Amino acid sequence: MPADDLEIDLDAIQRRMDGAMTSLRGEFASLRTGRASASIVEPIMVDAYGTMTPINQLGTVNVPEPRMVVINVWDKGMISKVEKAIRESGIGINPISDGPLIRLPIPELNEERRRQLSKVAAQYAESAKVSIRNVRRDGMDQIKKAKAAGMGEDDQKMWSEEVQDLTDKSIAAIDKALENKQQEIMQV
Repeated sequence: MPADDLEIDLDAIQRRMDGAMTSLRGEFASLRTGRASASIVEPIMVDAYGTMTPINQLGTVNVPEPRMVVINVWDKGMISKVEKAIRESGIGINPISDGPLIRLPIPELNEERRRQLSKVAAQYAESAKVSIRNVRRDGMDQIKKAKAAGMGEDDQKMWSEEVQDLTDKSIAAIDKALENKQQEIMQV
């Protein structure tokens, strides 16, 4: 078997680990921290024109103040549907209609809610770590297959260390992101 076939694709492993981190950032962005963010309405889908449509495709989402999200709905006939979707989304914000604008005042979070959000963030981080470990396991499986195909002990050890290094860096990045998010959530 040619030596090239015994190579482990570290780029693919790194891409998959980066994908887990990107997914985690998206989940963190959807957590309401008491500060306004356009990402808070991104997951909300509206029944528009017979299909489920993201809010950002029905209007412009702006954050004019630290505690206010404003949605400028382009089609005035969609305003009530957008309001209904926001109310039913479970984000805990009551929309206020003002002509073509829908205002979403972000309420202050109490201590109990902050702790709950912090636990949810920790769960998201743990899920991302599990994804990273699964990618690591797949990489180690590739190394075992390559060993069976004739890879030497030294190469196997080197590749194993490379995969473990990528894993350690990704886990550390997740821990840092979680720490930052929990500080943001607990900030009054």
